[in-house]
Amino acid sequence: MVEIDNVRKSFQDLEVLKGISLKIRDHEIYGIIGQSGAGKSTLLRCINGLEPYDYGTIRVDGKKVSATDKRTLRELQKQMGMIFQGFNLLERLNVYDNIALPMKFWGKKTNTPEAKEKILNLIKLVGLEDKAGARPRELSGGQKQRVAIARALVLEPRFLLCDEATSALDPEITKGILSLLQRINQELGITVIIVTHQMEVVKQICRRVAFLSNGVVLAEGRPEELFVKPERREIREFLHEESALLPSDGINIQLFFTGKGSEEPVVTQMARELDTNFSISWAKLEDFRKNVYGSLVITVKEEDKLRVTEFLDKKGVTWEVIEKAVVDGK
Repeated sequence: MVEIDNVRKSFQDLEVLKGISLKIRDHEIYGIIGQSGAGKSTLLRCINGLEPYDYGTIRVDGKKVSATDKRTLRELQKQMGMIFQGFNLLERLNVYDNIALPMKFWGKKTNTPEAKEKILNLIKLVGLEDKAGARPRELSGGQKQRVAIARALVLEPRFLLCDEATSALDPEITKGILSLLQRINQELGITVIIVTHQMEVVKQICRRVAFLSNGVVLAEGRPEELFVKPERREIREFLHEESALLPSDGINIQLFFTGKGSEEPVVTQMARELDTNFSISWAKLEDFRKNVYGSLVITVKEEDKLRVTEFLDKKGVTWEVIEKAVVDGK
């Protein structure tokens, strides 16, 4: 477990982290999301000791991460593999030697049969069997990131820290990298902590997520719970929520669908059973780890409001009336 308790960090007069508290469980994929400048990467660097923090406590497996306790910090850093947006591969080394580099750094032999087998197995794990002798300039961005992932795993860490690891990649390559991280989590039991500003990342693989804004945690929980019905204005702005652009006539009712509720044909059933007309004014349904979640807004006549809401209650659908409907944002 990673336990973060009231952590604060400043760079001169700029306070970047303002009392962050989180608990990240063993073997989960945890996302830290927010706009640029929210403090996400700084928090990650504090977790692995690359940046000292000013106040509070960070513990990994019960051991305090502290810049003053060099021995403990060094042992903890062995357990934490790090993946960066920029790959950080050495151009003079081929794929095999780039992956072996952390072993050399930590004084481990890389020419033994056991070491060679480990490196070749990692190359196979990330799907680059035919690229072991290639230099970074011969690889695509996705392949470079796969090398970086294998390099981060070579010391057999218990934690994998990913700092915007997919930000420089196109959507299809990103899906492949995320599937690989999910496989690593499931097959190797490694806890994965992902810092990102990409909603697609947390939707695809994160079980829990913390939303950071201006150095504080605004919300924490399952991504589908945080983002399907966001209560904080900052989260709605981050998601580019468009549900404010609604008709001014009639009653606007927002329906929220989570998990199994999204599989039921509630809207068509309601139109048929109530024998009433309404318009779908806005909708947003998304895939969260193969489950569909989201919401839609229907506009009904004033006289139909009670019948519609009673029907939704009977079906167990979460709903709310959007009281102030506006047109064109006015």
